[in-house]
Amino acid sequence: MALPQILKDFNLFGDGNSWQGQIQTITLPELARRMVEFEAGGMDGPIEVDMGNQLMEMTWTPGGLLVDGLFDTYGSPIHDAAQLRFTGSYESDEDGTVMPVEIVVRGRHKTIGMGEAQKGDNSTGEITTTISYYKLTIDGEVVIERDIPGNVFMVRGEDRLADRRAALGT
Repeated sequence: MALPQILKDFNLFGDGNSWQGQIQTITLPELARRMVEFEAGGMDGPIEVDMGNQLMEMTWTPGGLLVDGLFDTYGSPIHDAAQLRFTGSYESDEDGTVMPVEIVVRGRHKTIGMGEAQKGDNSTGEITTTISYYKLTIDGEVVIERDIPGNVFMVRGEDRLADRRAALGT
């Protein structure tokens, strides 16, 4: 019987600040493609045509008052002003091996929910960050890297947009 590798611990860094012990939950970005239906004469039905990546977001919840440096990039006119780095320690309960996972994103803080404040209660906020750059590294291997403005989409070292960039002369 095989057991999954379980996230045993994690940390979140924001623009170089370590928020160790301050972030309660993270909803990691979903990898999703934007698909549209296409049907033409001579086809027995529609197929979905891949039109590229969907907008990505990452939502995270700090405990207590919001974390150091959070507001520094809020409202920036630059699409990738905020950088977040998630580091996770996934561990096997079969043999005890630890597999590091790192997700680096750049984007903008879309919402900063200040949460509910109550005396003596653990108040939490919720931050949603939209993403223009994403890199997933598992056990030292870059698995996915996408740079939307740079028109780069890499999967395990394969540049899936190289031919398109060449056709555009970029």
